[in-house]
Amino acid sequence: MSDTHEAKEPQGASHGAHGRPPERGDAWAAFKASPFAPALVLVLILAAAAALFAGSYTYTMANPTPRHIPTAVVGGTGSAEGRRFVDGMERSLNASLELRRYETGAAARRAVAEQEVFAVLTVGPEPGGVRLDVVGAAGASVAQVLAEAGAAVGRETGVRVVVRDIAPLQKGDPRGLALFYISLAAVIIGFVGAIQLSVHARALDPAERIAVTAAYALLGGFAIAATVDWLLGALDLPFAESWMILALTMFTSGMVFTMFNTLMGRWAMLPTWGLMVLLGNPSSGGAVSWPLLPSALGHIGQWLPPGASVNAQHTAVYFGGHQHLFPFAVLGAWALVSSGVFWFWRHRHPGGRDRAPAHAAT
Repeated sequence: MSDTHEAKEPQGASHGAHGRPPERGDAWAAFKASPFAPALVLVLILAAAAALFAGSYTYTMANPTPRHIPTAVVGGTGSAEGRRFVDGMERSLNASLELRRYETGAAARRAVAEQEVFAVLTVGPEPGGVRLDVVGAAGASVAQVLAEAGAAVGRETGVRVVVRDIAPLQKGDPRGLALFYISLAAVIIGFVGAIQLSVHARALDPAERIAVTAAYALLGGFAIAATVDWLLGALDLPFAESWMILALTMFTSGMVFTMFNTLMGRWAMLPTWGLMVLLGNPSSGGAVSWPLLPSALGHIGQWLPPGASVNAQHTAVYFGGHQHLFPFAVLGAWALVSSGVFWFWRHRHPGGRDRAPAHAAT
């Protein structure tokens, strides 16, 4: 019989780190290290994004309300008919007509072509009456609101009103939404293309990434314009100009994502989506003209890529010869700043490839 005997460990003693009961901190650390943590974050983000997406578009587009509508006036509004009609229009619209006086109808038409006014009010073309010329090409939603209100106010005030559309939309685009849709396509495909480059062509160096972004922007812009004009016949585009606007839009959108990807890594989709889709598209003036948008959004939208794209495309299609520099400056500035940020901090971008020989790596 052996004199040696084993010492018994006290009940509940630890058998090493793996033997102790898990604590709350250990469970939390394990959860953070698991794929369920980012999955939970994405669930919450997607739910919030869905609410914001629906809210932003509903807020700006569901019930457009006129606020300040620039209107050219030819003739005097000091007559009884003119005063009654203008007062009645402002009551009916619950908005202010921003009256701008012009000496002749030709001068008012030039203001229409420059998109400075959305209607022309001519007082006294016929005894006891007014003529309201709306401009469908300047904004279908504004033209519809003005035409309906003008007819109703004429009946209420006893003023004879003649309503005309002096710059109608093209037959293939009776609601004026086609330009919004092609600009929307360029914006979304632009940053989706940049996302796909980060996934499937991750090894591209910075210069190569910019070049490939420009290549798919040029080809994608051509494809959009050719489909809408040549294949569907929905719009008669000034092809070269529209193509270049779409290509610049797509390139800018792609570089905006690339910039945010450089600065924020895998969460770059959040600011890109917020800037381009949640804020930029509803305030672009494509679906609802800016006089019907909340005033702050109407001003902000013109400084964002979607709004600049819609403005440039709209002028190219309906007011040829009166193109403005401003929308191109906005698109160019966003493209230049985004590309510059990416290039300056290119070492932070989660892409590229190591050109050093494999045996030189430490």
